[in-house]
Formats: sequence, C-alpha cells, structure tokens
Amino acid sequence: MSDDVLTELAATIRKRRSASAEQSYTKSLLEAGPSRCARKFGEEAMETVVAALTEDAAALTSEAADAVYHLLVLLEVRGVAIEDVLATLRARQVTSGHAEKAARSK
Repeated sequence: MSDDVLTELAATIRKRRSASAEQSYTKSLLEAGPSRCARKFGEEAMETVVAALTEDAAALTSEAADAVYHLLVLLEVRGVAIEDVLATLRARQVTSGHAEKAARSK
C-alpha cells in the first residue's frame, strides 16, 4: 500500500468532519469520540487476527482494510496526522527492529 492511498483516505476522513452523522458513518464515529473510536479499532483488529488464523486470504484482506480505516479514524479523532505516523515508520526503516525496540525501552 502506498502512502498516497493512506493519505488520501485520511484526507477523506478529515473531510467527513463536516458531513452529517446521519449520512456519514465516519462522522458518527468522530462525534462519538476517542473512546468509541478506540474500541471500534480494537474490534476490527481482533477480527483481523481471527481472519488471519482461519487462513482465508480474502477475509484477512477485508478485515485488514477495516482495521486500517478504523485506525485512521482513531488518529483523526485524536488529532494525529497520518503523515506523522508515516514519518515515524520511515525513520524506523533505517534501524534494525531489535535496535529500534531497545532504544524505545530506555
């Protein structure tokens, strides 16, 4: 998945702030606040895990897309830009996973 798809989806989610909750599922989530968005992301993450365990690629693909969408909604409701998340991921690419994890625990 390219950054473009994530940033475009994040921009769409941001635009939904001005929609009506009756017409936009995203707006209804944003209006419900961070706690509801976090719970919904958790539900979708768990469904992704279950789909991964069934070895059904189509189900995993669908659930992973749901999880990514709900993560972006959670980031939006908390005011965290996807660009900041992507920058953190880019910075981590230059360090081995073990070294990066050790640095975070200090």
